[in-house]
Order: sequence, then structure tokens, then C-alpha cells
Amino acid sequence: MILDAKHLSQETVIKCDVCVVGAGAAGITLAREFVDAPLKVCLLESGGLDFDDETQSLYNGDVVGWPHSDLETSRLRYFGGTTNHWVGQCRPLDADDFAYRPWIRTSGWPITRAQLDPFYARANEVVQIESVDWNYKTWMEQLPEFYGLPFIGQRLVPAIWQMSPPTRFGEIYRYELESADNVDTYLHANVVDIETDKAGNAVTRLRVACLNGNRFWVKAQIYVLATGGIENARLLLVSNTAQTSGLGNAFDMVGRFYMNHWFLRAGWIALSTPGNLTARPVSALSKTASRLTLTADTYRQERIAKFSADLFPAELDLSRKSDGYVALSRIFQRIRNAEIPDNLMRDVMRIISDLDGVAKDLRNKYGDTPAIVLGAECEQFPNPESRVTLGPEIDALGLKKVRLGWQLTDFDKFSLRRALEIVGEEVGRTGLGRLKLHDWLLSDEVITFPGRDSWHHMGTTRMSSDPKTGVVDQNCRVHGVHNLFIAGSSVFPTSGIANPTLTIVALALRLADHIKSQTKKEMHNIKLLRGGG
Repeated sequence: MILDAKHLSQETVIKCDVCVVGAGAAGITLAREFVDAPLKVCLLESGGLDFDDETQSLYNGDVVGWPHSDLETSRLRYFGGTTNHWVGQCRPLDADDFAYRPWIRTSGWPITRAQLDPFYARANEVVQIESVDWNYKTWMEQLPEFYGLPFIGQRLVPAIWQMSPPTRFGEIYRYELESADNVDTYLHANVVDIETDKAGNAVTRLRVACLNGNRFWVKAQIYVLATGGIENARLLLVSNTAQTSGLGNAFDMVGRFYMNHWFLRAGWIALSTPGNLTARPVSALSKTASRLTLTADTYRQERIAKFSADLFPAELDLSRKSDGYVALSRIFQRIRNAEIPDNLMRDVMRIISDLDGVAKDLRNKYGDTPAIVLGAECEQFPNPESRVTLGPEIDALGLKKVRLGWQLTDFDKFSLRRALEIVGEEVGRTGLGRLKLHDWLLSDEVITFPGRDSWHHMGTTRMSSDPKTGVVDQNCRVHGVHNLFIAGSSVFPTSGIANPTLTIVALALRLADHIKSQTKKEMHNIKLLRGGG
């Protein structure tokens, strides 16, 4: 069932086996895995079924580090979470992303890619992508001509992204949760405190509040926080009754190692001969995207963080496309997804009334160009000083607002510059052209960059086998709190170059399996104690 918590009686106590906090990609994935299981499940969502400004304003906070997107616009606080505006780009993390890299001191996951592979396969189904094959050679016929040039496969390779429709979790999976007998979803339900026993070793109940003033409790055997890369840390920090520094924060790790993929136009390749190297074949109907990156061996040899680069024709204005071209792209996207285009006649009329704009943008995309622009998106070095803390201001629920101090390092700048130098070496060696770097990358000044973050909030409750270096263990359980788990990108120890959603879903599936296995064992032990055999 889906219920509105604003209509509950004051001080109601909801009892369940598993309580999941947050109905985004992670929370909805978890809840779906428990449908028809022998467990009573409660899913708490801060917002309603649709966007509203009052709930969204609870995301308001201060940015005190490097320039960062506004905290209210980079995520969404209603049923379905940020999948309500995600683009749908999907890629798993690479095997070496999970490994310890000596040049990145705090790298390494306590699980391997091989352990996550079965869950990646299941995650593909959840986000509605078809193939589990990420080898670029499989997709060569659908990639731009650039990726068929002689230097590809030596130090440079294309990385493949597959495109989810994109799956709007709140729309696609709403009926399944609405119909589930054992899963109750409560809307407008905001957790404001996580209460524990005196030692802080077990969660005893959650204090939940609605913006209309209604308050109630949730008591469960197992609790999972799935509120995103920033809010997961915030909830632990504000829950400071048993531990003044915050729940699970005995070693001051909660909120640290905040990471985001950082993006900028890093340079361009001046072609020796103007060409049409970045356009995908017009006939390619696959739901993929590609970016330039380095081979795993090259990263190891160079001892740098990872990067990927979108390739654009130099004339293309990336910030503004014509209305007619946008309408044409929208129709094409729906056809690619084997769907009937929405508002077809409206878009056709926009195309007809803007033929000059359509022609210009098509010429920019598919015509010859003298240069290729590189839009780089980079893995961030995990930095403990890049962090989420609590500020002095209070929100409408009485909780301290977030203060985000996003911090890049000189190593981030060095890694990108060296990666691009390798690109330049390869295109120069083969006579394709010359690479020109952005002036910022050539300077030796303290790091600053003319770019932006990618709205990928990661790392604030990182996974680690040692509680001194992380917040959750290999099963996403908070160190020292036996019945509290965390789902989402906040558990990532490193970010790689992949968009986080596919990994978020895979980890949520893995966590659901772990919880079901754990509860099955506990129920079996109870049966034995009662003499049930």
C-alpha cells in the first residue's frame, strides 16, 4: 500500500521487520526485493508522488568549498527520488575500481567486481537496459569514426555507456509497491532522529515527522538508510543522542570523502584535415553512448586517477541547441525506444518552423569540422577534507542544515593534465592533429577549474573493512550498529568514471539478498529455540 503519513494519528507506532528510509533508486529497489517475502516492510518517503517546493526546500544547505551545484536543484525529494530527472546513462564500475591502487592511498573496496557482477546483471533489468556486454569491440559499428582510428586499443579506448529509457522508478514501480500486501509506503514521512540503545550499538526506533506537524514512530528489526550521498551522512550526524559526534561516527568518518565527478571543457584537437570523426552513424539505433578513456594498464603505469572525455565537433554550441533540433531529437529518442512519440504534431510543427536551426545543428553534428572539443569528466581523488558537516541553520523540521565543503586536490589536476597529454601524444604520433589544453591545466597555480560537478554525490559513508577508515562494512552495515545499513552511492570508497545509478541498484540488490539471508537464519534459530526442529 501507499499511504500518506500526514493522516496518521499523532504518536502512532508503526511496527515492521525492515524499515527503508528513502524511495529513490536504492530504496525502491530494496522494497521491491522484499515484495512477497515473509517480512513486513515499511518504506518511508519524505515527499509525495509529485514534486512540491516545500518538501524540496528541505534539501537547502550551504556550499562552502569549491563551486558546486545548488543542493536543492541537484537532487529531487519525492517518490522516485532523483531518478525523476536522471538522464539514464548506465555503466558498471571497472574491476580495477574495486582494487587497491597504491598511488591512491585510500582506494580499494572490501568487495570485488566479480562479487558484484551477478547483481549488475540483475540491475540491468531494473534500469531497463538489455546487454551485459560492456566490451567496446561489441559496439564498434555504432560508434563514431574516431574510435576506429589506429591508436585506439593501445593507450586509448572507448568506454561504453548504455542508456536507460530513462527508468523513472516512481512511475515504473509504483503499482508493484502499491499492490504489495507486505510493503507499506508512507509519503511525506521525514526521519528526524535515529534512536538507539544507550551504547549506540542498536537502533531501537525512528522518529518521523511530517511538515504539517504530525509525528510518529517506526520500530523495526532492521533499518536501511537510502536517502542519497548527502542526506545519509546528515541523518547519522543529527542522530547524536547516544554519541555526541553522531551515529556510527566514533572515528570521525561520517561525512568525509565526499566525491563528485567534475566536468569541464579541457581542450581540443586541431585536426590536420577537417573531418567528421565524432558523429555516430545515422543508422545506429543502439541505446549507447561512448567516451574516450585510457586503458587500465596505462592508468597503472602513469599512476593517475581516471577520466573520460566526450568528443564534440568544434562548432557545436553545447549550451544551446535550436528548438527544432531538440524536437527532432525527442522524436528520434522515442522511436529508438520503440515508443510512440509524445506530442508528435507539436514537435513536427516546431521542426517545420525552425528548419534553419535544425539544419545548422545537423551540420554541426554530422558535417566536417576543423577541431574536436574534449569535454572531460573526471574521477575525484578521495579526500577526507572534502566533506559534509552540519551548519548552524535549522530547517522546517528542526534539523541542522547541511554544509558541503567540496574539495579537489592538486592530484586531481595533475591526473587530468597527464591523461590529456597522453591523448595529445597519441593523436600527434598518428598525424591526426595536435591537442591544445585549456590554459588552466597548463598553469602551476593552486587548483581551481572552470567547470562544474556532475550531480553525482558519493563517498560520505564509505565502505571499509576497518571502522577507522570507513562507515559501513562489506555488507553495508554501519560499523558498531548491528541492525543499521546504508544503501546508495554514499558507500562508494572511490568513484571511477561510471555514472553511479547502476552500481547503486546493484549494491541495493546485494544488500536485499543479505538482509533476507540474515533474517532467514534468525527465524530458523528462533524456531530451534522454541523446539521447532
